[in-house]
Amino acid sequence: MPKSKREAILSLINEDKPQDYFPAGFFIHFGEQYKVGEAAIQKHLEYFRFTNMDFMKIQYEKTFPKIYGIQKPSDWASMPLHKKDFYEEPLAVIKGIVKEAKKEAPIIATFYSPFACAGHTTSDEIITRHLEEDPEQTRKGLEIITESLIIYIKECIKLGVDGFLQSTQGGEGGRFTEASLFTEYVKPFDLIAGKEMEAGCSSNILHICDHSGNYDDYSAFVDYPGHIINCSLDLTNDQTISSKEMYQLFNKPFMGGMHKRGIMAFGTQDEISSEVSRVLSQAPEKFVLAASCTLPGDIDWANINTAIDTAHQYGTG
Repeated sequence: MPKSKREAILSLINEDKPQDYFPAGFFIHFGEQYKVGEAAIQKHLEYFRFTNMDFMKIQYEKTFPKIYGIQKPSDWASMPLHKKDFYEEPLAVIKGIVKEAKKEAPIIATFYSPFACAGHTTSDEIITRHLEEDPEQTRKGLEIITESLIIYIKECIKLGVDGFLQSTQGGEGGRFTEASLFTEYVKPFDLIAGKEMEAGCSSNILHICDHSGNYDDYSAFVDYPGHIINCSLDLTNDQTISSKEMYQLFNKPFMGGMHKRGIMAFGTQDEISSEVSRVLSQAPEKFVLAASCTLPGDIDWANINTAIDTAHQYGTG
């Protein structure tokens, strides 16, 4: 049993010994009134302490503003560079949470990929289409966005975060007509950001996000930085991969096992506890219980607390 939540995460990453405690954490977005300022700080702390999760993961709620003038690939050259002042609100939330909870658990800031931020600026459909039509012209926008996001990363590190949840998109099955569009025009900017995080933090989570669809496989992400891997176990064409296979593929702790919908959201306490026990009975050598992505915002927090407590108590009897 670890002495602290911080030790639970860091020992899982750094120590080569049998795991006798399962850390756990689940994420939700809070209501509109809790996205900025002191209200956001206090809601994060309330959720963290109620659920008893093993790290403090801070939601990111300042997406890039829409630019309706980007209509064709060449328009990406005019993408504005959002500087430090753009991130003032999320950085203030991070500063407050670090001050309040740094001693309790690792502080993990959320990071949306350059590709995702390009989608926020236009739309998921537009950035995908522009990369198909003229990837070299579209690359200019991704370069500017990455430069901006590096500012955010550096400021978060200055404030004392222990790591990032680096969310990546763009490699979903069927996204592009040629897989090379992901590996040549999306992945390089993920790697630039990931290496910046790796240089300054000890507890980074690579989140391969399935918000826009499942993946054929995860081989394209094996060389990404990140100390822990988090993703869905569902693949395209109704295929699945096990948590043990994910651990073997990346040779890093795997975080997940629970669906973001279903039992966690709608099950009884007994059903949730039973499912957690089933997942843990099939867990790899290094494992963090979590969902594949963000849970519904209206979920009963007691459901999350039940899942986490079941993980913490698993195998101790």
